Amino acid sequence: MFRGYKYRIYPNCAQAAVLNQMFGNARFVFNWALMMNLNNLQTEQRTLSPFLIMKELTRLKEIPGYEWLNVSVIQSLQQSIVNQSNAFKRFQKNKSGFPKFKSWHNPRCRVGFPQNTRIDFNGNKISVLKLGWIKARISRGFNGKIKSSVIEKTPAGKYFISLTVEFPNPIVKQKAINPSTSVGIDTGMKTFATFSDGRIIENPRHIHAHRKRLSILHRRVNSKIIGSANRIKAIRVLAVLHSTIANRRTDFLHKVTTDLARNYETVVCEDLDLPAIIQKSYFSRGFSDLGLGQFYVLLKYKVEQRGGNFIKIGRFKPSSKMCYCGHIEHGLKLSERKWTCKQCGSVNERDLLAAKNILKYGMSIY
Repeated sequence: MFRGYKYRIYPNCAQAAVLNQMFGNARFVFNWALMMNLNNLQTEQRTLSPFLIMKELTRLKEIPGYEWLNVSVIQSLQQSIVNQSNAFKRFQKNKSGFPKFKSWHNPRCRVGFPQNTRIDFNGNKISVLKLGWIKARISRGFNGKIKSSVIEKTPAGKYFISLTVEFPNPIVKQKAINPSTSVGIDTGMKTFATFSDGRIIENPRHIHAHRKRLSILHRRVNSKIIGSANRIKAIRVLAVLHSTIANRRTDFLHKVTTDLARNYETVVCEDLDLPAIIQKSYFSRGFSDLGLGQFYVLLKYKVEQRGGNFIKIGRFKPSSKMCYCGHIEHGLKLSERKWTCKQCGSVNERDLLAAKNILKYGMSIY
């Protein structure tokens, strides 16, 4: 079993200079490998093997004028070649667009270290090849084996390291599904989550709380000359605010999902088509601010880690349109939050009704 850990690191000036060179080297090798594949596609109608490109990389490093490639760990440069090859594979499987060249102006940079990453929990520092020990803020420990690491520089100028840690496969006893310890969840923009037991979590609306400041900073960026130092500074200030919003959203999602995993043994939710919802202009900003994709990922692994059950029902189930008596109101509009059943006359709260129906559909599967 593999798990990921992410820590903020604080490289000194010398280490930051070496990291910036490594970021540039990884970007150069990615673009160089992509150019080789594009040329080969035009001549032979196929892409090159990543192992063949790695052999060419060894020859490239020996050419005078390319000595700066030796600043990076060879495995890091090889990882850039593998990433470029994977980009072509995703394109061929229609999972992403055609691979693009990495721009020097992209403020988000990454470099991988597949081997020899060490961590000192007592000293709050992490060691990687050619950089030595780097100060870090280690919030939690682990007893697994570090398989690889990736150092990232965000647009806000912060450095983070992500560790992939291997653990023995845990033996988790799966709990039996019990309706008394189960809950159905309906998510939406008006209320973030409505539970079948009546609990409601309001939508924190992280972007809305900072919309005035965001509009001011965006105007400042647009008013600066492209390529100037003042524009770079303005972009950095804007990136810091976006980082703050993202951190608050992530913190909120972790608290909600942890609470759910502790209090319920079975969680049932809808299998929403989030990309299709976000593509609609009316819902794009609101649903993007919710972070529902991350919410479901966090909820699934936290529930299953405790031996619980995470169930998803079909996205086309009439959860909010079906009354308790079984009548389905097909002409219900999205703006109607309450509706009266024409068959039994009961008044239904749309979100609560959806949560209870989601739980009912989930229990019927088992």
